[in-house]
Amino acid sequence: MPASENLLSTVKRIGFVQIDSVDTVARAHHMILSARRRDYRPSQLSELLEADRSLFENWTHDASAIPTAFYPHWQLRFRRGADRLRERWRTWRRAGFEEKFDGVLDHIRRNGPVMARELRDGSRRKGTGWWDWHPSKTALEYLWRTGELAVTRREGFQKVFDLTERVIPQTHRSPMPEERETLDWACSSALDRLGFATPGEIAAFWATATPAEAKAWCAARLAEGKLAEIEVEGAAPDRIRKVVARPDAIGEPVPAPKRVRVISPFDPLIRDRKRTEWLFGFSYAIEIFVPTAKRRYGYYVFPLLEGERFIGRVDMRRRDGALAVRAFWPEPGVRLGRVRMGRLEGELERTARFAGCGRVLYADGWVRPAPDSPSRP
Repeated sequence: MPASENLLSTVKRIGFVQIDSVDTVARAHHMILSARRRDYRPSQLSELLEADRSLFENWTHDASAIPTAFYPHWQLRFRRGADRLRERWRTWRRAGFEEKFDGVLDHIRRNGPVMARELRDGSRRKGTGWWDWHPSKTALEYLWRTGELAVTRREGFQKVFDLTERVIPQTHRSPMPEERETLDWACSSALDRLGFATPGEIAAFWATATPAEAKAWCAARLAEGKLAEIEVEGAAPDRIRKVVARPDAIGEPVPAPKRVRVISPFDPLIRDRKRTEWLFGFSYAIEIFVPTAKRRYGYYVFPLLEGERFIGRVDMRRRDGALAVRAFWPEPGVRLGRVRMGRLEGELERTARFAGCGRVLYADGWVRPAPDSPSRP
């Protein structure tokens, strides 16, 4: 099977891959896929998004690469999001963006794909930040979020927009599922990827069904015998949670490979931080927006997964052709024996190669105790 088909299969299993601009080591979408496929190369994702069109870019919880086969079910998101976004963006973004819709669409229809900077129609207001979009950019983003435009490619990480009919294949645009079909798909496909979940977790996976709709879906499937209610023990023995699962999903656990993996802060595996803490006993928060003096770990720290256990987190970045590792904080109770350190250093070397770095540079004293733990001798 070609590498691009293998990659598409991986994305379908995950569900979506969040796209993020932070590039301390490699961008989040590339890190997410590299953690699962050692042979992954960024050009493979570009091929699926921009040439093959078997992935498209739109919104889950943020901008994401999504299998185009799922596009028909985004029609409900487009409809539900239209009024909500208009109301919110009138105050949060910039008033007047709705007046730009016809002009933006006509410009693209006549002139082809555009980036927001090509349609700038006003300067930023003094004292504002990156979130203060000019009206035409706001119009572009709104038309994309509600389905009239699509991202055809990115240039320098800037989105390039075109008419949806020029980007999304007709076979995926013509089906118009009824609302109940999409809600059934959203809940069912979320559970397939989570394995077991509460109704709230099912609703949160795609953010398409509301919590009430997910609860009603679970109740109906339980009554039909298509789901079973089970109790699952979390990382702490006393943290038992009632969840739903498919009856045939209950069986002997399959052990995960023991290799160490660097996990992106935006990986779907840990997107639900509360579920991550309950299931793995691993408390994680990204500290990009935390003032430097108040950070516990660092600006952009990566969790480390060994098999099915989070063993710590690492602060690292590309610097002068090397992967500079500033610190590694093992989780409480994690022993750093020769085998584990070998796995860890092997993964850091692999990450360095993936990021185009020629070597790994370790800071003095890079293995550290947790910030709130007693110092080690």
